[in-house]
Amino acid sequence: MKILVTGANGLLGTFLVPDLGRHKNEVLATGIGPNRLIIKPDWGNVSYQTLDITNASNVNSLIDSFLPEVIIHAAALTHADFCELNKVACWEVNVTATRFLIDAAERVGAFFVYVSTDFVFDGKDGPYREMDEPAPVNYYGCSKRAAEKAVMKSSLSWAIARTVLVYGNADDLTRTNIVSWAVEKLQKGEHIRVVSDQFRTPTYAGDLAKGLRFISEKKAAGIFHLSGKDLLTPYDMVMQTAEYLGLNKSLVEKVNASVFSQPAVRPLKTGFIIDKARKELGYEPIHFSQGLFLMLTKTTNP
Repeated sequence: MKILVTGANGLLGTFLVPDLGRHKNEVLATGIGPNRLIIKPDWGNVSYQTLDITNASNVNSLIDSFLPEVIIHAAALTHADFCELNKVACWEVNVTATRFLIDAAERVGAFFVYVSTDFVFDGKDGPYREMDEPAPVNYYGCSKRAAEKAVMKSSLSWAIARTVLVYGNADDLTRTNIVSWAVEKLQKGEHIRVVSDQFRTPTYAGDLAKGLRFISEKKAAGIFHLSGKDLLTPYDMVMQTAEYLGLNKSLVEKVNASVFSQPAVRPLKTGFIIDKARKELGYEPIHFSQGLFLMLTKTTNP
């Protein structure tokens, strides 16, 4: 199957692209800059091409040339504070570019998989099921919800895969996540403050990649929640990380979100109920403790 992936240079892409390739798909990985993937022979038929998804002409040209059967749209501006302070840029990448990809996908008849976020919810009543009503509380969440609506209103055969707080190891240090951030700070002996009143179901990047592959292989239409199975706070995650590596846990200060002056409001309790993905896709994520082992021992480097 011919699959085009956007956002391939991100953390998810480092797991998704090789996973798709190793399962005998022809994969065209795309990203905003030069290739940061270290493509290995055992990945199979994988290639990379630079793509500015905010340029409609570039999007149309590439998709018309490759003629993908499936498009997995993972590219986005995901930093909530940046999006709150840079709303025009956020909308251009997260919404307008998605519409360009939708238009091109409609023209070639591709199945469209849109990667979304728990931040489409307000965090008042999590964990959430797929049928729960979105109500974003920050601009990032609003942009992702607007893109979801664009996908749903299209004539495409589509799937929306929402996920939560993705973590995993990557060779490129620019692709940080809460675990890699905590490890870096604590190994340097730095004091860190971590919130204990926000709840998530953190998602190992390898699990998310598998879930997206399952959706693509089955061309399973609709909304799917793909996340980990453990409901944890960021403080819980960091303390487990410190415990696993034998780092100084006294450097970690437990705080409430109210102590931070952040431009973007964060939903307090999200996380997902993943029963639908389990039943319809065969999706079964690992526990956070297992994800830590895989990440911190680097046994699953793509």
